Amino acid sequence: MLDYPSLAAVAAVVREGSFEKAAAVLGITPSAVSQRVKGLEERVGAILLTRGVPCRATEVGAKLCAHVEQVRLLESDVVGALPKLADQAQGPAMVRVAVNADSIATWFSAAAARFSAETGALLDFVMEDEAHTAGRLRSGEVIAAVTADPAPVPGCKTYPLGAIRYVAVASPDFITRFFAGGVDAQSLQQAPILRFDRRDELQSRWAQAAWGIRLAAPCHWLPSTQGMLDMTLAGLGWAMTPPVLAERHLAAGRLVELAPKLAIDVALYWQRTRLATPLLERLTQAVRTTAAKNLLKV
Repeated sequence: MLDYPSLAAVAAVVREGSFEKAAAVLGITPSAVSQRVKGLEERVGAILLTRGVPCRATEVGAKLCAHVEQVRLLESDVVGALPKLADQAQGPAMVRVAVNADSIATWFSAAAARFSAETGALLDFVMEDEAHTAGRLRSGEVIAAVTADPAPVPGCKTYPLGAIRYVAVASPDFITRFFAGGVDAQSLQQAPILRFDRRDELQSRWAQAAWGIRLAAPCHWLPSTQGMLDMTLAGLGWAMTPPVLAERHLAAGRLVELAPKLAIDVALYWQRTRLATPLLERLTQAVRTTAAKNLLKV
């Protein structure tokens, strides 16, 4: 039989990143959290957490955390169906999802707002590149994800959402400094790029499609969608940007497309656990409806 107070302690440490923060959330001491985690590890016969900054779940720990999240969803449904249990509920239901930053900045916020308004539930966002959000779902860290990976995660349902488009943009001053003779394979290798993180391959895909080159230009690293747009406007580098974020700056001449007829489309999918709960169904409906209105059909 699983020890749910101990499971809750493990999940809280993973979610909050430390024993101290988990203790504050659970209303107990850090020592009590440590004892619960250690006791569960002894009963399970496996290490559940890697201690560090932040603390992370091991493979076994991630599976148990996923179980805890699913139990919480099921409990929220029971409480919703039996109002007399409402006094025993530990606050609003929480749903943990992995979403890429560009989706948050362009269309997912509308889906999240609709879901929260309809259900009163809270969302715990894990920010991750769209090519790697499925990994968060696969590890059990989240129960649903917006992903560019169409390969079904075991135990999950997959729904096509549409595609998000990206265009290559830079400021007029940047164009003058680095592309005075025009944008070509040689100048692209010299002009600094703004990249979200080490796994961001959009610029490389764009350069390969446009000029057939393997891009090896200098890079600025900036893990923020809005920050990348601001730095592009400031002339720090060129970047791949969703048109919806760039269009007013393009219209005003503050940004210029490097190749107006070339864009990169990234197909997105919604993957969620097969757990049948009304709350997860409502989130899925909100995501799919909002995506249909905002993403390109593929």
